[in-house]
Amino acid sequence: MVETQLRSRGIEDERVLAAMERVPRELFVPEELRHQAYSDAALPIGAGQTISQPYMVALICEQLALRGDERVLDVGTGSGYQAAVLAELAGEVHTIERIPALAEQARANLAAAGYAGRVGLHVGDGSRGLPEAAPFAAIAVAAAALEPPPALYAELAPRGRLVVPVGGSGEQWLEVVVATPEGPAVLRTVPCRFVPLVAGT
Repeated sequence: MVETQLRSRGIEDERVLAAMERVPRELFVPEELRHQAYSDAALPIGAGQTISQPYMVALICEQLALRGDERVLDVGTGSGYQAAVLAELAGEVHTIERIPALAEQARANLAAAGYAGRVGLHVGDGSRGLPEAAPFAAIAVAAAALEPPPALYAELAPRGRLVVPVGGSGEQWLEVVVATPEGPAVLRTVPCRFVPLVAGT
């Protein structure tokens, strides 16, 4: 997976590649789909949600430009996979999921993979972020919004990065939003396809 899906497609951050190699992806997909865990595709995890394609997880993590000591928020826990990868890259990881049943499954997945004490898991409205733990050096969003959520931008530390899929059902782009003294600096990167970010618990 690392060589054929990530490195060969332009993922260059060696820390990200090493993290993707360490996290056992098969522990974050439903048992009946574990034979497909390392395929180049998003997979269903229940409740109409998916575990993102490995390349997209790696790209989001690379765009966050983490050094290892940051506090990070992962919006849209899903199965917990991206939170586990972030735990390999950052100093403190919080993740928030709006669907309680998915959050409980993610808690079990993270524990099985050895990340129980390394990720703070919360149930709630991810579009509002997690103000009690802010500010964050980086925020990763695993669902598409029509625009970068203002509440999440407000929770960034100076020079913090928000990586979020932006767009509707027709077209989505992965955007990197950097908190600067002059306001949001936005870089549009690659086309993508994510489930919509839903506000409200």
